Amino acid sequence: MHIPDGFLDLPIIITLSVVSAGTIFYASKKTDKYIGEKRIPLMGIMAAFIFAVQMLNIPIPGGTSGHITGALLVAILLGPFTGFLVMSTVLILQCLIFQEGGLTALGVNIFNMGFIGALGGYLIYRTLKKIFRSGKGKISPPAVFIAALLSTVLAALACSIELSISGIFPFKASAISMTLAHSIIGSIEGVITVIVLGFLKKVRPDLMEIEKV
Repeated sequence: MHIPDGFLDLPIIITLSVVSAGTIFYASKKTDKYIGEKRIPLMGIMAAFIFAVQMLNIPIPGGTSGHITGALLVAILLGPFTGFLVMSTVLILQCLIFQEGGLTALGVNIFNMGFIGALGGYLIYRTLKKIFRSGKGKISPPAVFIAALLSTVLAALACSIELSISGIFPFKASAISMTLAHSIIGSIEGVITVIVLGFLKKVRPDLMEIEKV
């Protein structure tokens, strides 16, 4: 899902980079208000975890790749805005150190996996919790699984749209390949997210206290 340099039109790069930069600024302000000291080490742990799992890439036709994002997991554990910041930090380090995703496409990649993956995924999760009538502080496995799946697929679809608008690949073929591949990846991510959150709820319920929008 990391888009390299030279694949995107300038208007897409500028527009989504501005959106990502603005969201980073806003998320930083929000995070300062509610993140506690005990969650700062957790931010580092989650960043390292996401960094590792995202390095396991599966090539997909259309000039990009597929992988587990970990966006919803970090958004639920740390709150959506802190989750977005963690995702952004990981993507910046991957780009600068390992050339995973292009520098000019960095803002777009942050939008896809941070804005859509973390913020969008968390919004889907909170909406589904209400549908499944899961109370505050409780984990709803169906809501977690569906939100993880949809956030992954939607981020991949956004990547496909950006590439097709830039003339890199026909939208229909790109959307089909990206959606199918990330439906499988998203399902796997959904199961992993449910298992991890369920385990943490039993052994470290204090980590599940955050319920921010």
